[in-house]
Parts: sequence; structure tokens; C-alpha cells
Amino acid sequence: MSINNLSLPKKLYTAAQVRELDRIAIEEFSIPGITLMESAGDAAYQLMRSKWPDAEKILVLCGAGNNGGDGYILARLAQADGLAVKLQQLGDHTKLAGDALLAAERCIAGGLKPEIFSKEDLGKCDVIVDALLGTGLDRKVSGQWQEVINAINHCNTPVLSIDIPSGLNADTGRIMGCAVNADATISFIGLKQGLFTGQGVEYAGDAHFDDLDVPDEVGTKVNSMTEQIILDDLQSFLTPRSKSSHKGSYGHVLVVGGDNGFAGAARLCAEAAARTGAGLTSLATHANHAGYISMAVPEVMAHATENPGELMPLLEKANVVAIGPGLGQSSWGMSLFSKVLESELPLVVDADALNLLAQDPVYSDRWILTPHPGEAARLLNCDSKTVQSDRIAAAKEIQKKFGGISVLKGSGTVIVDDKGHVSICSAGNPGMASGGMGDVLTGVIAGLMAQRKSLGIASGLDAGDAARLGVCLHASAGDNAAADGERGMLASDLMPWIRKLLNVPA
Repeated sequence: MSINNLSLPKKLYTAAQVRELDRIAIEEFSIPGITLMESAGDAAYQLMRSKWPDAEKILVLCGAGNNGGDGYILARLAQADGLAVKLQQLGDHTKLAGDALLAAERCIAGGLKPEIFSKEDLGKCDVIVDALLGTGLDRKVSGQWQEVINAINHCNTPVLSIDIPSGLNADTGRIMGCAVNADATISFIGLKQGLFTGQGVEYAGDAHFDDLDVPDEVGTKVNSMTEQIILDDLQSFLTPRSKSSHKGSYGHVLVVGGDNGFAGAARLCAEAAARTGAGLTSLATHANHAGYISMAVPEVMAHATENPGELMPLLEKANVVAIGPGLGQSSWGMSLFSKVLESELPLVVDADALNLLAQDPVYSDRWILTPHPGEAARLLNCDSKTVQSDRIAAAKEIQKKFGGISVLKGSGTVIVDDKGHVSICSAGNPGMASGGMGDVLTGVIAGLMAQRKSLGIASGLDAGDAARLGVCLHASAGDNAAADGERGMLASDLMPWIRKLLNVPA
């Protein structure tokens, strides 16, 4: 997906909201539906020509809804432009109605008649245009539709999906049984949120957008609290540091974690907080390895902590706590977690601290929770498949149940803040699916939290902004680290990129 495409709008919508935008444009702004459909077909055609300029043979697969109408228009334009076009209709063509029927009639009048689908044609063209199933899909794909989509995915021909890859849920990014794995998708009037999280990140390919010349006022009539976020839009928070500042100006992070056998998680978290710019970073960890961590990362003040009482002086010096990496669920970890909860400090809660929270739920407005899907499932008392089936709904439910800020990690990380705003970051890559990546994210967010009321971070940065900036910084660092390949990438590979991305030119 073109996650860094600055031309993409930031607002994201559900399928129902986009249908409402469409209705408003037609009924309140007097734009004929067929005009919008013609514009959509033309935009899709222009994108196809720009992405595959040498393509000469085009296969357009149309369904019986408005999505199919867009496909008919693209096919007509391609034929008029001298391309060899095969047009194939799936579903009951007698169900074509309204603007889609008019688009089909115009295409047929131009001499291009639809044929019955033939699997053999998939490998005989240069580009396949997917105009089969639109955003209204609400059930599992089956029968002929499933056979066709699977056949598309098993051929080597590039695919352009119109509006949404057929079979992908526009709201959740979930595959409805099966879905077209597109090389590019063009979306109209409003970007669908399902393109940016879950399996939508992969199946949409490169995401593109066209507003079809609909007036900006249309967008103001539908209230969306969901947006996509990229690092470029958040770097204004990273203001230059004052020349007269000192380490006390940039906050003090306390990391709590690292039971026996899990020293690495706590170390990664603490080092990430320091690399993110925290003035001081302390680590309360198990006595068996505290000294070794101090030798490996001397900038981190590692304290042997055997009991909750030993946390008190450390908590008094800190202004934010990151708890959970390597914490474990033994009596040691449980006692430290309980003591941290007694403090009034802002918290970043991850890993086993989330598992302990799931066992004994409490509500707080002062924390940022950073679960992966498995941890989210435990927090919500369900399974990870349920979480992944609607990641946005799961993140909202976690925030509602536990308070604060919810950060559901994964493909298309979802952040829900305490004001109900939903942010989605689709940066990142599969190379980040390795141990320790989440620990680094926890440290990054904690490091930003420590600086949010100090010099060098814009004074307007709140906890939600820290979570959003931290997620984008972490994901972008991962994308830069993956330049040498995704396989074998380690969490520690992100450290130099975190520092580089934080130091944007003034």
C-alpha cells in the first residue's frame, strides 16, 4: 500500500458513510449519479494507463452492481483508446439497474458486448480490472464468485480493483471468505477504512484516491472520527531543543520489567526510551541481571529490584512508567504491577502487565495500553480471531473498558484515544514480526511521553499524540530498517533509525 502517499486524504469512512456522501452529492448538490460513475470509470482508467502504460490487452470483470457500472465505463474508454478489451459479466445481468444499467447500455452501444467469464482469459491479458463486488458486501463470498476470485489470485496478471478489492470488507479490512489480492486499488469520494488495517493493507496493493470533483462541502456533512496517520504529518511535534536545556529538561522514564530469562525485553524497552530522547532512563528489573544490563547499556540506570518497596524511590524520580516487557506473571511481576498502579504517574502498559490487567481489570485515564491481538483478546475475554475480524471495534472496546488510550498493534495499527478519535497507521512491514518489536514501541511511546511537557517536544502534545507519533515513528523506523531485507530483521535494528527520524531538519 502507498502508505506514504501524501496525496491521499486523511479522513477515513465506513461504507455506509461513503454511501451517505454519495447521496448528498447527488441529492443536495445536484450531481447526477451517472456523472459520478463516469468520473469514477475515467479515474480508474487513467490510473490503469499510468501504472501499466504498455498494457494492450485488458480484461474487465463486472458484477451486477454500481461497481460493475464503473467497470463498464472503464471498458468503453479503453476500447475507444484502441486497446483490446474483453468484457465479462458475472452475476445476473438482469439485476443491473439505474446508473449501472445506463453505463452498461452505453458500453454495449459502443460495440463492446459482455461475455461469460472464462478462466482461460485471465492469463491472456496484460491487466485485469476487478469491478465485481463493491463496498456493500455483507456476507461470505461463495459459489462462482469464490471460484473467480481464487482464479484471479492464482494467475500472474496484475490487477486493478475499483473502489475495493472484491471480497474485502470495506469497514474492517477482513476477507469475507476470499478476496482479490490487488496490485492497486482506487477509491472514490471517501477512503474506506478497511483498506488501511487488517488484511486490507496487503490486499489493496497501492491505494489511490479520486474525489470525482465532488465539492469539499459534501465531506463536511458526514462526521468521521477516523483518520489515517503518517509520520510526516506528526513531525511538527518535534521542535528544536533549547541550547540551554539539560537532561532534566527531557523527562525521566522508569521501565519496570525483566523477570528471570526476560532481561532482553526490558533492556530493549529502556534503550528505545533513551534513543527517543528521554533525558534519563531507569530500569527496575530482576537482581540476577541488573548489573549485566548496566554494562551493556550504561546510559540506562538498571536497579536490582526484588520487592515493591524498592520501587518507591524510583517512582518518585520518574515522570512516566513503562511496565510489562519481560515482567512475567509470577508473584514478583504481580507485586511490582500492583505498586505501579498505586502511583499517579502516566503509564505505558504492555506485554505481561496487560495479561495481569486482564486477570484483574481496572479502569484508568492515565495509561496507554499497547496490546497485540492475543493480548487484546485476553483483555476482551474473546479469541484473537474475533479481534482481527474487526480491529477497529476491538480497539474501541478496549478503550471503553479500560480507559486511557488503546493501541492495537498489528497490520494497520489502530489507536483510539480518550476523545473517541480513531487513528490508523498502515506503515510497517512483515520484517517487524519478530521478538522485541513491541518492547521497542513501548519504550518509544514512553520516551515521547516523558518529553511532552518539556523542551524539544511541542507543548501541545497530549497522550493521544504521543501514542500516534510513537506508532508512526516505530513503523517508519521498521520500514527503513527493512531496506536491507525483511527476513532476519531484529528489534534492535530500529534504534539508529528511531534517532535519525526524530532529528528532522529544523
